[in-house]
Amino acid sequence: MSRGARKGRVKPVRERRCVATGDTATEGELLRVALAPDGTLVPDLAARLPGRGAWVRADRTLVDQAVKKRLFNRAFGQEVKAPDDLADRFEALLAERALSMLGLARRAGRLAAGFDAAKIALSGGPDPAWRIEASDAARDGRAKLDRAERGAERDLPVAGCFAAEDLGAALGRSAVVHAVLGQGPEAVSFSGVMARLAGFRIIDPARSDAEDG
Repeated sequence: MSRGARKGRVKPVRERRCVATGDTATEGELLRVALAPDGTLVPDLAARLPGRGAWVRADRTLVDQAVKKRLFNRAFGQEVKAPDDLADRFEALLAERALSMLGLARRAGRLAAGFDAAKIALSGGPDPAWRIEASDAARDGRAKLDRAERGAERDLPVAGCFAAEDLGAALGRSAVVHAVLGQGPEAVSFSGVMARLAGFRIIDPARSDAEDG
């Protein structure tokens, strides 16, 4: 087989069974746990740890249910030690992965950071993929970018669940309040991670509060 043919091969989408619901779903919708030598469950976000694994849907309620009802015992066919904070660990790992994708996008030149850069990215140029708004951002700055987005007739998903300090650390700056993520492989990965993170936290608290109000 030629190198070009190998590159063009589509990677098959694998499905797994959720230990909490019994339903099958793609690996991108689920989270894997692996078993440490001492019988303790280990979150395996990248699904690369050796040995047998078990899968659960990316949802806090279902992860907690699997731990409380000891459903992982049946999945592994033995007594296992499931940490009570397994859902919190998954949430932290997903958030870390999402922030790392933003860092990669910045280094690849596909992330506009800062108010002025974000406004330009929203107002013209190639179609952006995501808006990033710090959870502790001031309302007036966000409102101005809302207007810029509407003026460009765009309706982007907003990631508003990261603090400015955490965004800054991921992007190599002191703090970042506004950013726009451009189209590209990082945006594809970011979207997948955010879809799973949404099972553990509200992705855009400011918009959720506005809708509830």
